[in-house]
Amino acid sequence: MAMLLREALGESLRRVRTQQGRTLREVSTGARVSLGYLSEVERGQKEASSELLAAICDALDVEIADLLLDVGNAMRPEETMRPAEPVAAEAADAALSATKVVIPAPSGHRETAALAAA
Repeated sequence: MAMLLREALGESLRRVRTQQGRTLREVSTGARVSLGYLSEVERGQKEASSELLAAICDALDVEIADLLLDVGNAMRPEETMRPAEPVAAEAADAALSATKVVIPAPSGHRETAALAAA
């Protein structure tokens, strides 16, 4: 079974909090959320709203975008990890033009041939 978003969010939040050496009580006070609810979010038992997630990130002094990038990487299966450098556009264009097929217009259809040439 795939990891749920709420589980990945909870793991990332807990990792950030413990790396900072902070307690649930400190973060819950800063985020203005109950300690029990924050605990449930960290354990992946509750789905945090965007407002609550923003408040927790503010209390942890982390950008929500950074947290979401971490969650996205945690949820991506390793065999589908994207390469570090994107494929060059020229190489992609060359691959497409190598497979391009041109079908000539039938003789006697000058207007069609003229449009195709344009």
